[in-house]
Amino acid sequence: MQLCVTMPLYRRITFPLAIRCLSGRPLVGNLANATPLSRRCAHNKYVPNDTPLAAKHGEVLALSERKKDSNAVEYVLTTLDALVNWSREGSLWPLTFGLACCGIEMMHASMPRYDQDRLGTFFRASPRQADVMIVAGTVTNKMAPAVRQCYDQMPDPKWVISMGSCANGGGYYHYSYSVVRGVDRIIPVDIYVPGCPPTTEALMYGLFQLRSKMRRTKITRMWYRK
Repeated sequence: MQLCVTMPLYRRITFPLAIRCLSGRPLVGNLANATPLSRRCAHNKYVPNDTPLAAKHGEVLALSERKKDSNAVEYVLTTLDALVNWSREGSLWPLTFGLACCGIEMMHASMPRYDQDRLGTFFRASPRQADVMIVAGTVTNKMAPAVRQCYDQMPDPKWVISMGSCANGGGYYHYSYSVVRGVDRIIPVDIYVPGCPPTTEALMYGLFQLRSKMRRTKITRMWYRK
């Protein structure tokens, strides 16, 4: 009953404090030395609701939120990455590597119906002038060294698109003795375009997905990947 009488006289009686009083255990704070509600209201006219309890009672918090230090170098590199990636994704130069029927669908991307040139994508016959390799078709064991050599001759940064079931995992010739079961066993692949053969719309969608990936690439910090 004493708890019910003294509770309105004080501003804060927390639930753990009430449990300790009912269980007979000693209280942590000294209620006799507490400041009455009227004096605290006169001293502190307005106390925000989100203020911690210890700060409302005038105590100093030992742990406070620490502001994150601003890094000018990180900001400059991030801005440079965004600028370089924006220019790269708007000027993709794929290396033509048509090995089977998927190459026909890849050629359709340059025709007037789709006209990938309006997106800044131009096919290149030289690997030293290309930054994207589109492997379209079946990769045989004899062709594997040539694929790897062309990939090594491409300047950094470079990306690879695997187009079609044969390039993704062997396709119909998966169990053949002379077929590589996926071009990713030779070179790293960024985008997989499924289908046998995939449509030109699927290839264009793969190019758009590659642009989204390029937008998140940190160009200025790619040296550690080697």
